[in-house]
Amino acid sequence: MTPQALVGWAIIGSMHVVGLAMLLALYRLLRGPTVPDRILALDTLFVAAIAQLMLFGMHLGSAVHFEAALVIAMLGFVGTVVLSKYVLRRDIVE
Repeated sequence: MTPQALVGWAIIGSMHVVGLAMLLALYRLLRGPTVPDRILALDTLFVAAIAQLMLFGMHLGSAVHFEAALVIAMLGFVGTVVLSKYVLRRDIVE
């Protein structure tokens, strides 16, 4: 087997593992016993989506997926901060 084929198989295997992590984070998001658990699960889901997009971009050799991952990273950060602030103060705008 060539090194390129091994890297391809590693990327596909990693995509399956990240997909499983996304399913587990989605389960915690839906069943989380507390609100902070659900916020952390949503943040984990954002990180896993970023990883999945990066791996998919590597698999296809496309740079568009990296830019989409950057947009998701920015939205995930802002969303986590806003939700955390809402849970702490029950008000988003000060």
